[in-house]
Amino acid sequence: MATGDAILALLLPGPKHGYDLKRAHDEWFSGLRPLAFGQVYSTLSRLQRDELIQVAQTETADGPERTIYELTPTGRAQAQGWLAEPVDPNGPGGAPADELIRKTLAAYRLNSDPSGVVARQRAVHLRAMRALEPERGAPENLGSSVTRDHRRQHLDADLRWLELTGERIRNAGPAEGAVHLMNDASPPKEQEHG
Repeated sequence: MATGDAILALLLPGPKHGYDLKRAHDEWFSGLRPLAFGQVYSTLSRLQRDELIQVAQTETADGPERTIYELTPTGRAQAQGWLAEPVDPNGPGGAPADELIRKTLAAYRLNSDPSGVVARQRAVHLRAMRALEPERGAPENLGSSVTRDHRRQHLDADLRWLELTGERIRNAGPAEGAVHLMNDASPPKEQEHG
């Protein structure tokens, strides 16, 4: 549920309506394909059906009616879990590049330990690469060798990308407007203005 997880992450800082979510997605993940409005609203419907989000309020002032969505406690926990869980490099087709990018950038924008996200992902990729080593004395065949080489090259490319991304994050400093997230499933506390 890559798009759904990204939308849940976009709601971590606070409630938003569909148009704001689409704009935030396209800004946060500017190098990826922009979301279509239809995709945003169908994903919101699915997330609401699954009780991961709920309607916070409906605004009707100055224009069309806008439904504002917020995370439920279950949705908040899923979004935070998604950020903490590395992408499986052994899935069909390897680690989905868009998910790696979204997760890393979301962690950066949310001030949710982006360096830790990169480090955990790197560790998972290194384990996957070690698991590709053939057993000593095991017979080799062309199919196994070619498949293993392909997987190893993709993992190696991901590892190089993770290294470069970690360096870019360290050099970038904090994200503008970053929100620090709690480690538990409770909503962030609002600051008092006085």
